[in-house]
Amino acid sequence: MKYLITGITGFAGPNLANLLVKQNDEVWGLIRSSNGREQDIRDIVPDEIFSKINFVYGDITKKQDMNRIFEENKFDGVFHLAAQSHPPTSFIDPKGTMTTNIQGTKNIIDAISRYQRTCVLMFCSTSEVYGVVPDNQMPIKESCPIKPVNPYGLSKSIADVEVLGRANIKADPYNLRFFVTRAFSHTGLRRGNNFSISSDAYQLARIKKGLQEPTISVGTLSSKRVVMDARDCVRAYILLMERAIKCDEKVIGEAFNVGGDELFTMGELLDHMIEIIGLKGKVNKLVNQKFVRKIDIPTQIPDSTKLRELTGWKPEISIVNKTLPDLLNYWDKKIRN
Repeated sequence: MKYLITGITGFAGPNLANLLVKQNDEVWGLIRSSNGREQDIRDIVPDEIFSKINFVYGDITKKQDMNRIFEENKFDGVFHLAAQSHPPTSFIDPKGTMTTNIQGTKNIIDAISRYQRTCVLMFCSTSEVYGVVPDNQMPIKESCPIKPVNPYGLSKSIADVEVLGRANIKADPYNLRFFVTRAFSHTGLRRGNNFSISSDAYQLARIKKGLQEPTISVGTLSSKRVVMDARDCVRAYILLMERAIKCDEKVIGEAFNVGGDELFTMGELLDHMIEIIGLKGKVNKLVNQKFVRKIDIPTQIPDSTKLRELTGWKPEISIVNKTLPDLLNYWDKKIRN
């Protein structure tokens, strides 16, 4: 199969590309401009895989760019991962967040509709669309009301509804082969250091190297999240895409929660990393208001039964035994003394 990945230079994109190339799919990555950004993913994409990735250049917020790409190239499927995905940033730049996440998605939808209607689109939404869900309504199902509490969640909600609408209205020009994934908390290699968990790992690696005082800036440590490894997350994307390619009506026009099994507080994850890196009893924790969300979501527990029963997917990577050590090692290699 021939797939396009938008957001290939981001977090999930390179992890997804690794798996697709390993299973002999043809992978194309969308890059905003030809300024060498494709080299950014070399930190987790080995040369034997990188050499097999093709790149196209364009900005999802520019309609003419998306029309050109989909007119000139034919794809079996598109994994649309590109987004402004940092909730705190969405408060600082709500307009930019809306433009990227809503208009960018609409441009891709329109280009597929115009030039290659058989192409499958997977829109990567987010658990943030559900907002703050009461404990008595957990675990969170796909039928849970959409009530975002930040501009990022709002932007994804609007695009989420647009994608599902275009797939479920059974009349031209709407009837398209689209589906939505709503990933819950996931972390791993290439997660930016402005996101929780990865921020802690980044700071611990700096402390270990003597580049930072033994005080780590943290957000709300009591927040509870079911966390999965990004490599498990993108495997779910592939399983759903493969079914959609085969015109499985159980996938097309549907939304799927993608969530792990292991529940942690942010404080527990930090303590695990402190122990793994050998700094137990040597690090102070300081709450930094810059890291505290304006509106916190205290707990998120997903119900991904729909995905699991349809595909057989389940998380395979242990957060404590594999993900966190890998993340710490990733930052250790990235940070130069």
